[in-house]
Amino acid sequence: MEYFDVVDETGKPTGQIVSRDEAHKYGIAHRTAHVWIIRKKEGRVQVLLQKRADEKDSFPGCWDTSSAGHIPAGSEIRPSAVRELKEELGIDANENQLKEAGMFRIRFTETFHNQIFDDNEIAFVFIYEEPVDLSALTLQKEEVSDAKWFDLATLTKHLEENDPAFCVDPGGVACLKAYLKGNAS
Repeated sequence: MEYFDVVDETGKPTGQIVSRDEAHKYGIAHRTAHVWIIRKKEGRVQVLLQKRADEKDSFPGCWDTSSAGHIPAGSEIRPSAVRELKEELGIDANENQLKEAGMFRIRFTETFHNQIFDDNEIAFVFIYEEPVDLSALTLQKEEVSDAKWFDLATLTKHLEENDPAFCVDPGGVACLKAYLKGNAS
């Protein structure tokens, strides 16, 4: 069973822990690490999105952030982000390759697989700009069914239209765009 640190509004652990099931049943605040894999192609920013496996407990079969996952109780944020890249996509990154892009709140209650899912996350966002070859990825079949490059402008349009094929949180996109604006060359 997975356990998470209960966190305050800033994402700081309170000293309490909670099981994954309890966190999502009762909407208890916990942390996640999100990594956006980006590249520039033909003058446009592209993002690598993963398609969530159909068995996922939330948003099955939807296109989502490049890599994201819960931070286990007692663990640090950046190593958790590196672990998620390796587990979900087979990418061997190191902590120095992840650039901080901010944090945002995820808060929703939905029903998936006939179960209430009450999510309350503080998401810490990182950018990964190293070259990534889709054909070299090793997808974690329990988590990810596909991976594909999307123009950031196209992704933004899908989100503005509330396209149900995409479950990317707008807060993550806002962190990504702020990072890009602050690092424009």
